Amino acid sequence: MQYFNLHTHKFTAQPDVLELVNQYPHEFDADIPFYSIGIHPLFIKETRLEHDFQILDQKSALPECLAIGECGLDKRSETSFDIQFSVFEKHLLLAEKNRKPVVIHCVSAFQELIEIKKRLKITIPILIHGFSKKEQLAKQLLDAGFYLSFGKNIIQNPDLKSVFISIPNDRFFLETDTIEEGIQDVYALAAKYKNIDIEDLKKIIELNYKTVFNLRI
Repeated sequence: MQYFNLHTHKFTAQPDVLELVNQYPHEFDADIPFYSIGIHPLFIKETRLEHDFQILDQKSALPECLAIGECGLDKRSETSFDIQFSVFEKHLLLAEKNRKPVVIHCVSAFQELIEIKKRLKITIPILIHGFSKKEQLAKQLLDAGFYLSFGKNIIQNPDLKSVFISIPNDRFFLETDTIEEGIQDVYALAAKYKNIDIEDLKKIIELNYKTVFNLRI
C-alpha cells in the first residue's frame, strides 16, 4: 500500500492506492473492492430505513467492508435530530458487533458525538472525516479517543495548516472525499505541512491503518 484514501465517493482503481469508497445501502455497488457503508444523516429516508438497515447489516459483515459509515449527526439535515440520533446509534452498535471502525460525518454536533461515544461505551475506532474546525475542538476529540481525517479542507483552506500540524502522527488520516485532486496531492501538501518526507508520511499513515483496521487486508 503506497497511499491510503480514508474517504472517497469515487473509485479510481489506481494500483498504488487503497481506497475506502463510501457506499450507501440503496446504491450498493458490488464491484467496489473495499468500502465503507452507512446512511448519511442528510439522506435519511424514514420510509426506507428498515430496508436500508437490512442491506447495511448484510454488507457490513463482509470482509470487503472495512468500516461503517459515513454516518453521523448533522444539524442542517431536514430529518429530526431524534431520528438522526437513533439511526446513528444503530450504526455504532452494528460497528461494535462487527468490530469495524466508523467513518463519521458531523456538523454542529460534536459535543453530542462525544457524549454518545461515552454513553454507549464504544470501543472500536471512530474517525471523523473532513475535519475543518479549530485546534481546541481537535484536542477535545483527540482526548475523547477519536481519529481525525483531512483532505478537502487542508487543500482549500490554508488556515487549517496549524490545526493539522498539531495533530499527533498516530491520530490522523488523509482523504479526497469529493474533490478533483488526487490523494497524492493531499499527501504532498500534508507532508509539506508536517515538514517530513512523503515516504515517511506514507509509513505513518500505513501504521495508523494497521492500528485502526487491524491488518484486515
